Amino acid sequence: MPIPTDHAKPLRISAKENAFNQLQQWIIDGTLHPGEKLNDTELASALGVSRTPIRESLQLLEVQGFVKMYPGKATQVTEVDKESITDLLPPLAALQALSAELAISQLTEETIALLESINERFAEAVYTKDYFFALKIDEEFHQIIVDVANNSYIHSMVASLQAHVRRLFFHNSIILTEKSIDEHSKIIMSLKNRNAEEVSSIMRGNWLRAIEEFHSLKSN
Repeated sequence: MPIPTDHAKPLRISAKENAFNQLQQWIIDGTLHPGEKLNDTELASALGVSRTPIRESLQLLEVQGFVKMYPGKATQVTEVDKESITDLLPPLAALQALSAELAISQLTEETIALLESINERFAEAVYTKDYFFALKIDEEFHQIIVDVANNSYIHSMVASLQAHVRRLFFHNSIILTEKSIDEHSKIIMSLKNRNAEEVSSIMRGNWLRAIEEFHSLKSN
């Protein structure tokens, strides 16, 4: 029989990519605790892969700051430094602001409609205090803009920083409030109006406000 050639082909993920993604997720959500020692043989068995992709993944995770490798001794999950939010969010805010500026020239009505729809879902999650779901939708909102900006360097750096944001959220360093709903609406309006300076300012403020809220929570 003739084999169709125009069907969608599934993306193949290498053993290393799969191991990296899973280990990173376990560190982010606390399945692998801060300070926990990691055994590559046990991890390989759990993920059904050889030790090589596990070791390669751990090396990448060390570069990202999620684990610390002590040659000949042990590999440990890094501790969560909640104060790192003050170093993490400014560069992410700058990249997100630049993405919003670059996205303007690539915008379509479909993208605007999608952002509006996502913000409605975000609002519902915040109002019902489903903050984990709200975080996922917030990421989706910002990722749309990063994708439309179509800059591979920004895309890569944002992905790396965003993983640390996710980890801080799981360890109660970042909260999402109703202010973000309004800021998202203003971002969408600025994009509609093709106002690069305004959208950059609002986007940057949307991210940096989390630092103020973090210090506010600490002082209470």
